Amino acid sequence: MNRRQKAIIIKLITITSITAVTVIAMINFKDYVNRSEAGRAMEHLGKLVLQYRKEHGGVPPESYVDNIREDLEGHVRLGKLQYRALWIVPESGPNEILAYTEKKYRSFFLNDGFIVLRLDGRVEWMNKPDFDKILAEQQTPMEKAQE
Repeated sequence: MNRRQKAIIIKLITITSITAVTVIAMINFKDYVNRSEAGRAMEHLGKLVLQYRKEHGGVPPESYVDNIREDLEGHVRLGKLQYRALWIVPESGPNEILAYTEKKYRSFFLNDGFIVLRLDGRVEWMNKPDFDKILAEQQTPMEKAQE
């Protein structure tokens, strides 16, 4: 093999490697943006829920959330939203999970998990084992039976 052939092979390998790294980075970036948009929609929902609680003294019914969902910025990224207002009682603390949505990724850098809205309006990301543990502690037997 002469020098010219070696140079062509090295350039081909370099371009192929750079292309592969770029494609993988773009896929992971897309998943990151998707997760961020879902988090932003959940934060917006949290603000509206807190405003409703301030005006009406309790959490809004599921029908209210269903009606405003389309107006949330990034609502498309939420996926299947689970709203637990039916199981929230006056004794529920600020750490009670009010709403959540599961996010699954085929990414090397992002793990599957849940975007969680707490009763006090906080939004956070939880990995599946932590979420399952906390939700199991907060669920009543009737709620578990309804799943």
